[in-house]
Amino acid sequence: MNTSLKKDIEDSYMYGEIISQQGFGPEGDISMTEMIKFDLMQFLAYLIDDESSTLSSEITLIQEYLNQYMTKDKLIAFKYERTASKSFPTKIPRSFTYLAKADLSGKSAFTTKGYSKSRFLLNVYNQLGQEFIACDNESTDTELKKLTDYCLNIEKFLREHNLYEAGKPKVYANTPNATSTTNATLEAMKGTLNKEELPEEELKLEDLLEELNKLTGLDDVKKEIKSLINLLKVKKLREERGMKLPDMSLHMVFSGNPGTGKTTVARLLAKIYKCLGVARTGQLVEVDRSNLVEGYIGQTATKTRAVVETALGGILFIDEAYTLTAGKDGKDFGQEAVDTLLKLMEDNRNDLIVIVAGYTKLMEEFVESNPGLKSRFNKYIFFEDYTGDQLFDIFMSMCDKQDYIPNDAGQKYVKEYLAARAVSHDENFANAREVRNYIERSIARQASRVVEIENISDKQLRTLTKSDLEE
Repeated sequence: MNTSLKKDIEDSYMYGEIISQQGFGPEGDISMTEMIKFDLMQFLAYLIDDESSTLSSEITLIQEYLNQYMTKDKLIAFKYERTASKSFPTKIPRSFTYLAKADLSGKSAFTTKGYSKSRFLLNVYNQLGQEFIACDNESTDTELKKLTDYCLNIEKFLREHNLYEAGKPKVYANTPNATSTTNATLEAMKGTLNKEELPEEELKLEDLLEELNKLTGLDDVKKEIKSLINLLKVKKLREERGMKLPDMSLHMVFSGNPGTGKTTVARLLAKIYKCLGVARTGQLVEVDRSNLVEGYIGQTATKTRAVVETALGGILFIDEAYTLTAGKDGKDFGQEAVDTLLKLMEDNRNDLIVIVAGYTKLMEEFVESNPGLKSRFNKYIFFEDYTGDQLFDIFMSMCDKQDYIPNDAGQKYVKEYLAARAVSHDENFANAREVRNYIERSIARQASRVVEIENISDKQLRTLTKSDLEE
């Protein structure tokens, strides 16, 4: 049993009783401890795969962590009675709504780990769910998907109420109801809440995940990454217990159009892997065809080997990887690079992760071109094009980082311009890259406009007008 998790569960009961004493708990006979325990029981029952042949390990875990005795028949009956509804995974557990009310009131201090009480309970859900999935020899993709989706739904709820991030919260005004099932009006929140420093590794992983969450758009990508993190944590738990490990490959295909965040996500993923102990050093080595291929026999293998050696312990990211197999005349050395890479991937299978990236259709053709590639790259993550609103958010973020401020007329023009580009662009549209180039052109036009102004003010130097932004 994980004694740290057991203590966190007990602490969540304690926090529940504290908010009850502060007047935020449920009315009636049920206590917050009983409610939290019942909600956790429903959560674990929901995670059970319908194909599970035995539940002896799950029953033992429930008894150890929640002090609830269950038989197999009783657990199955509980599962179908409480979690069979299609709406179950989309509902926020009642215990979270009460904790959120207390957190939002400003009268209930943060936990000793620096989180709101509702965020602390979400951490318990994540860890307990991972332990639950890891406890038997039948861990499945279905269980992991359920865990990821369920916890992401709660995370979304907490983010909507600014209760997810660690540390001192902001001051809230006109705070919405904590949930549709709770009609109490929440007061504006003020006050200083305590925060203790998190352990370095935990804080680093939290920071990286928060950096991932702050990326514009990419909802499906973020979900895939979090599901992968759950899988890795479950795998580590099983390894620690001497159990059979699921076969898995960390090599991936990132597919999508240019400028959709593939390289950015790969950089974050390398650091996340290091935090999880999957990557020894955690560096990302970014290359394309020119870094791997030479024009003479034998030199390509040497060049590819040298690149791979720099990536050992981290991730080798090959952009536009399909160009390695594009040659059709027999004179191309790209195939030599592929053959060398496949051998080195096998020789260093415990110390090298390779991500190949490029246009969706061309990447499918690349993987299908070689049985060795197909067997190693079986996980695809698709990066969608940005919407007009997302491109505008990226534009505003880039302006802010460069200390430029579009005026109101300029913002209105940009929003309309990018919305039109998002729906009518050709296949060469480069998404965020296109926005970056657009800003550079606008800054150049602004410079030509203001260079003749005498005694120019800081505001004039920062302002981008509609005329600057018009294409």
